[in-house]
Amino acid sequence: MSDANKPAGQPRISAARGHTFHTLRNLWPYMWPADRPDLKKRVLWAVLALLAAKVITVLVPYAFKWVTDALAGEGGGPAYLPAFLAAPVMLVVAYNFGRILTVAFNQMRDALFARVGQHAVRQLAWKTFRHLHQLSLRFHLARRTGGLSRVIERGTKGIETIVRFTILNSVPTVIEFALTAAVIWYNFSWVYVVIIAVTLWAYVVFTVRASDWRISIRREMNDSDTDANSKAIDSLLNFETVKYFGNEAMETERFDGAMSRYEMAATKTWTSLAWLNFGQTVIFSIGMAVSMILSARAVMAGTQTVGDFVMINALLMQLSVPLNFIGFVYREIKQGLVDIEAMFQLLDVDPEIRDKKDAPPLRVNEGAIAFEHVSFSYDPERPILKNVSFEVPAGGTLAIVGPSGAGKSTISRLLFRFYDVTGGRITIDGQDLRDVEQDSVRAAIGMVPQDTVLFNDTIGYNIRYGRYDATRDDVKEAARMAQIADFIESLPERYDTPVGERGLKLSGGEKQRVAIARTILKGPPILILDEATSALDTATEQDIQTALDRVSQNRTTLVIAHRLSTVVSADQILVLQAGEVVERGTHIELMERGGVYADMWARQREADEAAERLRESGVAEEDYLPSLRTDPEAESL
Repeated sequence: MSDANKPAGQPRISAARGHTFHTLRNLWPYMWPADRPDLKKRVLWAVLALLAAKVITVLVPYAFKWVTDALAGEGGGPAYLPAFLAAPVMLVVAYNFGRILTVAFNQMRDALFARVGQHAVRQLAWKTFRHLHQLSLRFHLARRTGGLSRVIERGTKGIETIVRFTILNSVPTVIEFALTAAVIWYNFSWVYVVIIAVTLWAYVVFTVRASDWRISIRREMNDSDTDANSKAIDSLLNFETVKYFGNEAMETERFDGAMSRYEMAATKTWTSLAWLNFGQTVIFSIGMAVSMILSARAVMAGTQTVGDFVMINALLMQLSVPLNFIGFVYREIKQGLVDIEAMFQLLDVDPEIRDKKDAPPLRVNEGAIAFEHVSFSYDPERPILKNVSFEVPAGGTLAIVGPSGAGKSTISRLLFRFYDVTGGRITIDGQDLRDVEQDSVRAAIGMVPQDTVLFNDTIGYNIRYGRYDATRDDVKEAARMAQIADFIESLPERYDTPVGERGLKLSGGEKQRVAIARTILKGPPILILDEATSALDTATEQDIQTALDRVSQNRTTLVIAHRLSTVVSADQILVLQAGEVVERGTHIELMERGGVYADMWARQREADEAAERLRESGVAEEDYLPSLRTDPEAESL
């Protein structure tokens, strides 16, 4: 959903734990959407249907009273009713017809309001999902994906519960109480109203206190559920690693430990619910017994008829339904608030990177990149980049090399503006990235990462992800340029072939070619190659490198590499060490200097020669690649 489709007048939802009315006030614009008059009409018709049902509900016991009196020989219906309508058979028909109308209006209310409630759920789910994509990389690196998805799932259901119960049941139930009290006062006396009021007070106080006690149990159950779900997803996502180390039993034990805590909390939840229901029944039954005893004595004294005794019983039985429902509504709303508490906290997290007010889009004329005295740290006590300066001219290629932790990948993250620099500035064609729209910055940059993670969809979908409005021919042309078209055409389902979770059905080289193809399809003026071939075997690396050379033609290219042989032809090579630029120049200049770069080159040449000797001795390349060719450490955050 685009911003243009966002309903007008929706406020930012803020977490207000324990403040139900504050939360309901924030939800109101979603239940009464300003830009949807059709939904507003549905709300009005639903309210009218609900009021009609409540009025009929309190009138139906009159028919029960009249038919009882008629059968007991104590009269019948009121004098203003025609004789044929006051007959017992007709009164029985009227009584049951009234019950049918009550159900009909209640069902009409639910049907009318269904679209309103689901629209509110959809809008809030969209708002949360969109907000999550606006949060910083730092936030997502610190979160568990499984736990996050569980929070959103429960929060969405909690919103549906709150939206539905507040507008459809809470206020109408209060109206029903008022109508019932008025009927009882008119037909009996204020004493009955006092008894019922005391019963209601005791019932509500007990329900609120018991429900509040149960909320802490529910929160414990939710935390255990989230923990178990996170452990399950984390273990399944790392299925191969679990198998490598034979830790199936350990993973099962960790999951079972989390489920054991969930079992205990869930048992407490159901036990506490049983006590709550029992207590409610006792309180209401006492109040009902007192009222019926008073009526029975009045019948024996001749001041009331048997029909009056039946009527007070019918009114109280009808009152028990919304009264019991108030307890249910309160519990559901409070539990719903627990469920959406974490979701509201997510909505309260401010995006770390924000566009300035009225920030213009980035205008890329040439694509020249400049880092001007850039400093950056994820943690103030641990600087990553220290006064880094360099320029990449339009259409030029700059390679950045250095040991792990030197800050190479941090440079690409800063260029994408996943973070803002803590010192200096970064410009593209002279425009400071902090002064332009971040979406336009990312639209101008293409990335081919070392570890390509694909969506669990088809090959065609993953290529088209670079430009989703691309035609089928565009996708095929991008695949051809990335040298993966022949492979795709050899598959039975071709471009409709599923790639599996994270693209696990494809080899490393095939995934890299898909990443290159979607970057070609995106067609950005600036390209970042972040160690795009470091984890591949020699033959695949050479093929991928050929494809990358094609992609980088006529584009400003930033190459982050461990394999120095892949950056020999770069216009300039930057050597980073501990976040500082220690050398820069062309391959020949750096080799002649005999410094850090030359030493790195010599060590890699020794590793390549050792690999060649192993290969000649018959050792499979994949057996020595991990130790000789890949970097043993990931750049630390």
